[in-house]
Amino acid sequence: MIVGILKEIKTEENRVAMTPAGVEVMKQHGHTLLVEKAAGSGSGFEDAAYVQAGAEIVAAPKEIFDRADMIMHVKEPLPPEYELIREGQIVFTYLHLAAAEKLTQTLIQKGSINIAYETIQKADGSLPLLTPMSEVAGRMAIQQGAKYLEMAQGGHGVLLGGVPGVDPGMVVIIGGGIVGTNAAKMACGLGAKVYLLDMNLDRLRYLSDVMPANCFLLASTPATIRDLISRADVVVGAVLIPGTKAPRLITRDMLKIMKKGSVLVDVAIDQGGCFETSKATTHSNPIYVVDGVVHYCVANMPGGVAKTSTLALTNATLPYALQIADKGWKKAMQENLEIKLGANVVKGKVTYKGVADAFGLDYVPVDSLL
Repeated sequence: MIVGILKEIKTEENRVAMTPAGVEVMKQHGHTLLVEKAAGSGSGFEDAAYVQAGAEIVAAPKEIFDRADMIMHVKEPLPPEYELIREGQIVFTYLHLAAAEKLTQTLIQKGSINIAYETIQKADGSLPLLTPMSEVAGRMAIQQGAKYLEMAQGGHGVLLGGVPGVDPGMVVIIGGGIVGTNAAKMACGLGAKVYLLDMNLDRLRYLSDVMPANCFLLASTPATIRDLISRADVVVGAVLIPGTKAPRLITRDMLKIMKKGSVLVDVAIDQGGCFETSKATTHSNPIYVVDGVVHYCVANMPGGVAKTSTLALTNATLPYALQIADKGWKKAMQENLEIKLGANVVKGKVTYKGVADAFGLDYVPVDSLL
């Protein structure tokens, strides 16, 4: 199979979909790798390393779209790429379609095979291609929350870890999944007082066994959220329902009870955000203030630490990319339920229920297309 690795064009997105080491493995399986010029430079991987691994460097994205059977991206296709996607072409990337109606409609019209990293799911419910980026984003959420608490950044001047004789800052993390757990680890490590909320009691029991003593586990309810955010210095939104829009857990009215200069970090922004006042921001312009509360809603947080993120992403995506390339998309889906769950829009049909429900579209199980 001819596999194309594109240079990301989303604002300040420095990740790349595959490292030179990943290219070498794909080549060993007999596949042809087309890598767009300078695709890896933002992550510290130069063209020469890709050539040494066996890739062909291609100057323009149009040639990659014209030649490749499968396109690999990190972020979703953007408008300049819409017209380049071919009927029957496999697009394998993060799509987050439930928050992107225009892209969804475009992919329906194109008749391409669109497999989303974020909805590939294991039997235990885990999301193997979302996990490494969730680990990065969770840890970054606390770094960013701590930074924007500084008065020069618009915060109210609290040091999360405190000092002897002074109370530490208070961090509230809504969602005890991969993002929330990694955020809690970082916040606890800094010495903050951390409240970690989840609706799943089994998850809370597990976390109570593994988290340090300054992490307090609570069942998530609207009343609990209201109580905690009124005292919080940093609130991290870490709630994800795979393939569907994130639930809105903090409303505009609830900002009135929060401390002025406190910080909201919305890690769910790729799926529409879990705060009513959230809107996507960029690394160069990451924050805005609503009712005195600082909002950090960068839509590609792991792109800020691109080298770490690219290495972690390739580790996770490569086994699935190999199966799709070795077997073709149909056989790969027939033989691997995890990949089948990644099918979001296939040959003009919406094959992921969360996406169909988000826009009132007809849902067609992908089995009918296999």
